[in-house]
Amino acid sequence: MLKSLFKRKPAQIAGRALYARVVEQSRSPGLYRDLGVPDTVEGRFEVYSLHVVLLLERLRGQGALAADVSQALFDAYVKGLDDALREMGVSDVTVGKKMRKLGEAFYGRGKNYQAALDALPDRQPLQTVLARTVYAGATDRSPELADYVMAQRETLAGNSLERLCEGAVDWRPL
Repeated sequence: MLKSLFKRKPAQIAGRALYARVVEQSRSPGLYRDLGVPDTVEGRFEVYSLHVVLLLERLRGQGALAADVSQALFDAYVKGLDDALREMGVSDVTVGKKMRKLGEAFYGRGKNYQAALDALPDRQPLQTVLARTVYAGATDRSPELADYVMAQRETLAGNSLERLCEGAVDWRPL
């Protein structure tokens, strides 16, 4: 009986699995080598966030299970950020403040990315938000990263909702 109380729900399992695939895709060397994403804490945050936003966009409006998986994906993302801060040696007292700032940054980026994606086929808003967030102060390769984002959106659209809700996602290789 106690086992069933603490058993993870399928949506939680799927959300964690999707986040693991986000991490894997976000660590692709080609993002840093070929697309010039800065290999820094900030650059990695931006790439993780971008991939989470793309998955959340794909799952949006797809029913109750997809909404639960989206929430579980977001929860896993937040836990991953919290864990990363602690591994970097951020004190317990400071973690909450930093997490609040990261949460605000994620929501801001999510809104900006969504507005840019809604403006398609005009790619300029997407390139602008990528230049400002991912490449802030670095060599701007936003047109190439915008191509990558568009290709990933197309690939995600081809992923079946059933597989996504089971925690499986196929990304387009670099």
